[in-house]
Amino acid sequence: MNICRDLLAAMALCSMALAAQAGDAAAAQADDPAAAQARRLHELWLNPGFYAHHFQKNRNLNDNAAGFGAEYRFSPASSVTGGIYHNSNWHTSHYLGYYWRPLELGPMRLGAAFGALDGYPGARHRGWFPAALPTARLEYGRVALNLFYIPSYKDSVNGSITFQLNLRVY
Repeated sequence: MNICRDLLAAMALCSMALAAQAGDAAAAQADDPAAAQARRLHELWLNPGFYAHHFQKNRNLNDNAAGFGAEYRFSPASSVTGGIYHNSNWHTSHYLGYYWRPLELGPMRLGAAFGALDGYPGARHRGWFPAALPTARLEYGRVALNLFYIPSYKDSVNGSITFQLNLRVY
């Protein structure tokens, strides 16, 4: 049951990240309760999938990865995400993940996304597999743009710069 093992590994990774974040928040609250309260967020962001600018232009890849996703942000640097989209290989993919973006440069936050996704024929025969990607986020009011760098990997992953538009609904 590789799928079950992979899902459990992804859930464990997300759980560890959430536990670490909770520990950091508890420590910050002990030092300065008012500042800790100001850093806690409860935001729900929705997105219509992704747009990918692929590096391999000769492979008939799907750049418009339409779908539906959600991101729940509980601190300025941390959020959890999940969704579904039509991937680069014209198959349906699902994803679950954790964003950690601790570096802030003006309106941009830099960090990484950790999680698991499925649906790619060259990666575990469209089964679930783990992923870690560098990310950036530009945010203005209720609109945000997530940027991902996806490196090419053998015939399993087609490299791209990927964009995801988000709208805060709560």
